[in-house]
Amino acid sequence: MKAIDTIALILVIIGAINWGLIGLFKFNLVDTIFGTMSALSRIIYTLVGISGLWSIKLIFDRK
Repeated sequence: MKAIDTIALILVIIGAINWGLIGLFKFNLVDTIFGTMSALSRIIYTLVGISGLWSIKLIFDRK
């Protein structure tokens, strides 16, 4: 697995955990750590979103 694939997968997992916390406990871990919609929070959300799109290719990269 390429390094970028691993990084993307880690960010997708972080995003999934955050969404799980929001759904179960109404607790947003990213906002708690970095501030509600701060510049850093927005960067994290953007990277997680891009990683989700990048991870789509992992479905088709089976060898």
